[in-house]
Amino acid sequence: MAKTYWITGYSGAGKTTVGTELLMLLKKREISCVLLDGDKMRKVFGNDLGYTREDRLKSAMRFSRLCEFLTSSGIDVVCCTISMFNEVRKWNRANIHEYVEVYLKVPDEILHQRDQKGLYSSVALGMSENVVGQDLKLEEPESPDIVIINDGSVSAICAAEMILNGDSYYGE
Repeated sequence: MAKTYWITGYSGAGKTTVGTELLMLLKKREISCVLLDGDKMRKVFGNDLGYTREDRLKSAMRFSRLCEFLTSSGIDVVCCTISMFNEVRKWNRANIHEYVEVYLKVPDEILHQRDQKGLYSSVALGMSENVVGQDLKLEEPESPDIVIINDGSVSAICAAEMILNGDSYYGE
């Protein structure tokens, strides 16, 4: 039966990097699979939603329903999204039969060092708003299946292997 691997965490947590490695591992096993990246999916859906709490909730539910559709069609899904809402993750558990929730947790100082998109620095300068973890609260996952502390002490490929094995990693 197909699975949805729902990889969540703050911006800069490594969701897409780890998700891409997981996708490659699934493909090596000749599993029909697809990667859904939050930023790219916004474009696919027409970039019609902003970044307010309400728009983020609508966007997350779009991803959830798409994952349910693809998984029920026999396709494994690796969905990389901030997904800041417990109600979305609860919907996933209730509606996606083979749902694996992965929380990539990263210490704040490392997120601010990475800051690939410049989100954290732009908030500090007063140039941005609606940034999760800054002026929008992330509801941390209540009961993720897997937690990986992605502080740089484990490679993306190792994190992907942990996900396939159902293993959590809490640091060295």
